[in-house]
Amino acid sequence: MSALAVSHVYPLGSRLNERGRLEVGGCDVVELAAEFGTPAYVYAEDDMRARARAFVEAFRARTERFEVIYASKAFPCTAVYRLFSEEGLSADVASGGELHLALAAGMDPKRLYMHGNNKSPAELDYALESGIGHIVADSFDEIARLSGRAQRVMLRVTPGIKPTTHSYIQTGQVDSKFGFPMDEVPRAVEACEAARLELCGLHAHIGSQILDVEVFEKLGEVLAAMGDYPLLNLGGGLGIAYTAEERAPSIEDYVDALLRHAPDDVTVLCEPGRALVGNAGVTIYTVGTVKRIPDVRTYVAVDGGMSDNLRPMLYGARYEAEIADRFGGGEICTIAGMHCESGDVLVRDVPLNDPRVGDVLVIPATGAYAHAMANNYNAVPRPPVIFCRDGDARVVVRRETYDDLTLRDR
Repeated sequence: MSALAVSHVYPLGSRLNERGRLEVGGCDVVELAAEFGTPAYVYAEDDMRARARAFVEAFRARTERFEVIYASKAFPCTAVYRLFSEEGLSADVASGGELHLALAAGMDPKRLYMHGNNKSPAELDYALESGIGHIVADSFDEIARLSGRAQRVMLRVTPGIKPTTHSYIQTGQVDSKFGFPMDEVPRAVEACEAARLELCGLHAHIGSQILDVEVFEKLGEVLAAMGDYPLLNLGGGLGIAYTAEERAPSIEDYVDALLRHAPDDVTVLCEPGRALVGNAGVTIYTVGTVKRIPDVRTYVAVDGGMSDNLRPMLYGARYEAEIADRFGGGEICTIAGMHCESGDVLVRDVPLNDPRVGDVLVIPATGAYAHAMANNYNAVPRPPVIFCRDGDARVVVRRETYDDLTLRDR
C-alpha cells in the first residue's frame, strides 16, 4: 500500500503510511499511543513553524510596519511560546498564569501584551514588575489601577462589529463585556493622560473562528478613523477548517483585509491564535466500548471527553474522527466521552470503519483550545502534549498523575 495524503484538516505533512496508519510529524500515531498512552495531544512542530512564517511573510510582502502576536490563550505552554519566539513572533497573555508561562519560556517581556477584561491588581503588579511591553487597558477601573505607573498601554475598543460566528465567541458587538464603547474612547484617552500612562494605540478584537475576511476591512477602517496612533491592533479571529467540507480563508487574503484601510504610517498588529495551532494538533484516544443499539445509534466510547476537549459541549463545535489505522468506512457512529454526563459527546454522526475495542481513534483540528480548556472533571488527569518532528516525538507537557490531583489538598 502506498502512502496517501489525508484531509487538509490534519497537520501539514500528515499522511497514511504504508501500513495504513496515520503519521503526524513523521510519527505513527498508533505507536505514539502505545508509547505515551491515551488520550494525548499530538502536534506537528513543523506545521506551527510554517504557519508562523506564512503570517510574517504575508505581512512583509505588503508592509514594513507590522507585528505578529501569538494569541496564546489558544494553546498556552512553554514549548509553544518558545517555538513562536524563535520564529520572531510576539505573544499576548490573558492572565497572570499565561504571563508566567511566557516568561518561563524565555520570551522577552517587552514583546508581550497583556489582555483581560478584569485584570486583578496582583496580575497588573506582576506584569509591571516583569517589564511587560504593553497592557491593553479594558476599563476605567483598570486605568485607575495603573495610574502613575509609567506603563505603555493600548485601549481596547468595542467597535460595534458583529461577525458571523458563534455568539459565545463574538467580542466586538456593542453589547460586550470587553473594551470601551466607541463614544467613551475620548474620555478613556483623557483618563490615560491624567494617569500619566503612555497611550500607544488602539486595540479591537471582534471574535473568533471568522471565515469571512471582509469584516476585518471594516474593523481597520473604524479604528483608523478614531485618531492618529502609532499602533493599531486589529486582533485575531481568523478561522480554520474543522471538517473536510470547510475551507478557511488564506493568510494572504486575511492580511490584505487587515491592511486595506490602515494608514501607511501606522504599525498594524494582529493576533492569530487558532490559525497558528488549530490544525497543527490532533487528539488520540483508545476505544473502550462499542454499543450498537439497533435502529437507534452506535456509541463508540473513548478514554477522554469533556475533560480534554470542552468545545463540543461549550458551543457545539463540530469535528471529524477516524480510526487511526483504518481511515474511511461508512458506519455512522457517535463518539462518546467517559464522563458522567449525557452531554459528554465529542462527535455526533461521524462515519467510521468498523470500530472495535482497543482501536486508536484520532480527532483532528484540536490544536486550539483543547489543551487550554482541559480540566479535571471526574478527577481525570489531564493528557500530555507531544511534539512530533521528522519522526521524533518528545513530551513537552507530561501527563498528570493521580498524585498530582492531591498536591493542593490539605
